[in-house]
Amino acid sequence: MSNTSAPAVEARRLVKTYPGGVTALNGLEITVEPGTVFGLLGPNGAGKSTAVKILTTLARPDSGSATVAGHDVLRHPDRVRRAIGVVAQNSGADPVATGRDNLRLQGRLYGVRGAALDRRVDELLERFALSEAARRPVKGYSGGMRRRLDVALGLVHRPEVLFLDEPTTGLDPEARTAMWDEIGRLAGEEGLTILLTTHYLEEADRLAERVAIVDRGRIVVTGTPDSLKGELRGDAVHVELRTALGESGRVLLEGALGGLPGVHEVVFDGPRVSVRAEDGAAAVPALLGALERAGVAVATATVARPSLDDVYLRYAGRRYAEAESGTADALVLAGGAR
Repeated sequence: MSNTSAPAVEARRLVKTYPGGVTALNGLEITVEPGTVFGLLGPNGAGKSTAVKILTTLARPDSGSATVAGHDVLRHPDRVRRAIGVVAQNSGADPVATGRDNLRLQGRLYGVRGAALDRRVDELLERFALSEAARRPVKGYSGGMRRRLDVALGLVHRPEVLFLDEPTTGLDPEARTAMWDEIGRLAGEEGLTILLTTHYLEEADRLAERVAIVDRGRIVVTGTPDSLKGELRGDAVHVELRTALGESGRVLLEGALGGLPGVHEVVFDGPRVSVRAEDGAAAVPALLGALERAGVAVATATVARPSLDDVYLRYAGRRYAEAESGTADALVLAGGAR
């Protein structure tokens, strides 16, 4: 067992470049304390999955170092593998085998045998509501059932650290909510250290005790979701325009809106204008008045408390949806490194 006073996961200055000059990681650094849920939050292509591959010994960094459960991932990969469970983006279950047989095989691979294996398999089947489907081939499982089985496979050998790489991608809302509930129970009841990668803002906000926001292969900020949102003063005011503004219109409007009392951080995103205001409700009339005087037609206006999207905008310099779209396009051209 590792020294529990040391970080459960620690990465220092990880760099990884793929053929074609695609930089997946650019000095990434994280520290995950034992018994916590830590979220790596970032758009597709930000480098989250590459980081997980290195931390789980499936890839080597070009430079940098990392330890998991107290073991160096480069010098002692075998020790790391025994200490971790991994739930990858793509299911690792054999679709032809039954759910029970998949779990039994996974246990045997980790040296679990006999009655102890039978008890553990029964326990996991019941926990993940798969007992009735245990003797059916996995190819007949729904998406949510397969994902629950994937998590169960990662837990058979009772790992110290569980890696969940985009655990709810492709699930419908009901299955996603059920998976969130199960991840919360795992962290609370079993004291597992969980490193979760996700591109869902709501998922990171709900599940992670601490989050590290990843952008272009580097960590731009780390903290608890509440503390990161609390750093943003005031409210977010979002105004949907009837038509998008041209460049000259943006420049003029930015000056007009930025001069309003208590209004700052004006951002344009297509037909959307977002500002930060000390008092969002009080700022709306002045904001709408400025837009009307500028001849800009407004469709809707909303006021909200700061969100992780606002945090991402502040530290990455662009909206989360913009990063998702831009990174995805870049990766298509670069050959699909994640």
